[in-house]
Amino acid sequence: MSKVLMISPDKCISCRTCEIICSFTKDKEFNPKNSAVSVLTYEEALISVPIMCMHCEDAACEKVCPVGAIKRVDNAVVVDHEKCIGCKMCISACPLGNITFNSKQKKIVKCDLCGGDPQCAKFCPSGAIEYKEATPNNLNRKRIIAEKFKELFEEVEK
Repeated sequence: MSKVLMISPDKCISCRTCEIICSFTKDKEFNPKNSAVSVLTYEEALISVPIMCMHCEDAACEKVCPVGAIKRVDNAVVVDHEKCIGCKMCISACPLGNITFNSKQKKIVKCDLCGGDPQCAKFCPSGAIEYKEATPNNLNRKRIIAEKFKELFEEVEK
């Protein structure tokens, strides 16, 4: 059975360990700017949320890539950096804003689930990020959390 990243905003303590471990895993340097996960703090709502690629079933980033550099591999939507031309269309297409561009390395920064062993989930001290089996319960919980985010973002923007 496949696995999915599960985010629990109520558990996030805003320690930013996920950002640090992600940048170190990818680039061997502790630089949250080059991380594929970002912790956003919404003071109005009193929560912090780790934001990262959710590896959508119908991935907009994959659809807009003009050279086919973004593909689903197992349960992850990943970038083939050899094919990528750096057009940044995927950044614009992501509805959650979870893709960035590293201008120093001239490459797209996007979660690839660390090849099936996401380090952000492994090192999250509070359990706000988990990598779990894609059971009907987990998938339903993921949908409920997504709906709450949608409502929250609408509230914060008003």
